[in-house]
Amino acid sequence: MFEGFNQKFIKNAIDRSAENQLDRRRFLRAAGMTGVGVAGLGVLGATAGTAFATDEEAAGGPSDAAVLNFALNLEYLEAEFYLRALTGEGLKDNQIDGAGTLGEVTGGYKVKFETELGKQYAAEIAADENAHVDFLRKALGDAKVARPAIDLQDAFTAAATAAGVIKQGEKFDPFADETSFLLGAFIFEDVGVTAYKGASPLIANKTFLEAAAGILAVEAYHAGLVRTLLLIGGAAETVNKISDARDSLDGPSDLDQGITDEFGDANIVPADENSIAFSRTPGQVLNIAYLNPAQVKKGGFFPAGVNGEVNTSDANG
Repeated sequence: MFEGFNQKFIKNAIDRSAENQLDRRRFLRAAGMTGVGVAGLGVLGATAGTAFATDEEAAGGPSDAAVLNFALNLEYLEAEFYLRALTGEGLKDNQIDGAGTLGEVTGGYKVKFETELGKQYAAEIAADENAHVDFLRKALGDAKVARPAIDLQDAFTAAATAAGVIKQGEKFDPFADETSFLLGAFIFEDVGVTAYKGASPLIANKTFLEAAAGILAVEAYHAGLVRTLLLIGGAAETVNKISDARDSLDGPSDLDQGITDEFGDANIVPADENSIAFSRTPGQVLNIAYLNPAQVKKGGFFPAGVNGEVNTSDANG
């Protein structure tokens, strides 16, 4: 059933694209759909365009494939976090191969959830993130990147120390209990929403843009759920410190928002004065993921960097 959906998605991506026909072969190679594979999909029409914009067509910006691969790196991180918290195991071997250096995952184990509802929420989010990985990998075909090295251990301690949640020399373990798990989830989900929002103007193909918008919506549901549970659990002070720490990494603008406002009232939806969710550039997202305000290519949750063309954080230091 999923395979049939994937074929329909790829066909629509080609048929609805407005890019140059001369680059169509590039997409077909990238998606692994040459020869019999393409004929089987029935997408050899003369009017079909390419699904991935070339670098030249994007006026010097990243191609659609590069943007989707950037998103795939983030989905690898989220999926590994949630799957290990829920089951003690991460992605399967057939979900992590691709271009670039395949990395190992450090840390992560099964959380002992105190509430059945908390466990159900974790199971639903884990399933969603796992599906996002599969979807992006299938959409990218042979152009997909491999899972990079991921740190789910020391990176959390570094983030919590920088935020003032723990003291120097102490450790923060997001798998220790349900509240700690939610705090770890808060770091990822809020950043994921702003990442997809910020990447949306970079996507040229409307079919891929629609898919990215759908993933953004799911991440926003996740973020709202996590923020609500943390507010109910009385973790506002800790959450707001993490929010301030993220703000110190992604540049001078005061973008991030905690789960309570200056008056102590609930702030479940972080938005601007027009109630529109704010954006982060890929570079700003990597500032947070690398835990570094400078322009670097690795660190934090991605100790060896991410795979793909979009791999460098912004210079905010």
